[in-house]
Amino acid sequence: MAELAQLVDPRHTAVLTMELQRGVSGDLATLPALAEQLRATGVIDRAADVCRAARSAGARVVHCTAVTRPDRAGRLDNCRILAATAKGADAIEIGTSGAEVMPELEPSPSDVEMPRLHGLTPFTGTSLDRVLRNMGVDTVVAVGNSINVGVMGLVLSAVDLGYQVVVVSDAVAGVPADYTRAVLDNTMALLATVVTTEELLAAWSRPA
Repeated sequence: MAELAQLVDPRHTAVLTMELQRGVSGDLATLPALAEQLRATGVIDRAADVCRAARSAGARVVHCTAVTRPDRAGRLDNCRILAATAKGADAIEIGTSGAEVMPELEPSPSDVEMPRLHGLTPFTGTSLDRVLRNMGVDTVVAVGNSINVGVMGLVLSAVDLGYQVVVVSDAVAGVPADYTRAVLDNTMALLATVVTTEELLAAWSRPA
């Protein structure tokens, strides 16, 4: 536990929430079945717990969101998943309720929002890397949706960029559920430190 506490020392750690916004994972989601799974499995509650604990400990919370412009400028549906979600892009237009961070996460003025207009991962096409480095962050904690693509891409990019990565196993989700467990055991365990919400919060409750 002491080793984990050092790894997630709040002075150099940020929690990255992946697409935990109303139009993707919340009450306005265009894929309501996935949003319901996130809620039913407790992922939203635990992600909220992680965010609250991070703020209390002094770690930064960064919300990585997907947005579109009304004219769709900058978006290209160049893969099956982007093409499949194109019809629902209205739900996450800039300035609409769907683009907002889920209220369950209790977004704070101290949080940073990092929207992207195109792509599937938060480091590509945004200034996320530069902003984290400017804040002195070298460890990122991943929560959110989904382990299939978004969280996977977040973790791979973060490792490539030189960050230490922590994945909160019960605060991420994917479909089907058994695939989530397989990815955590066979891929994430090779790339990141995989912990539960309880273990992370315990680490933040003790000195690094």
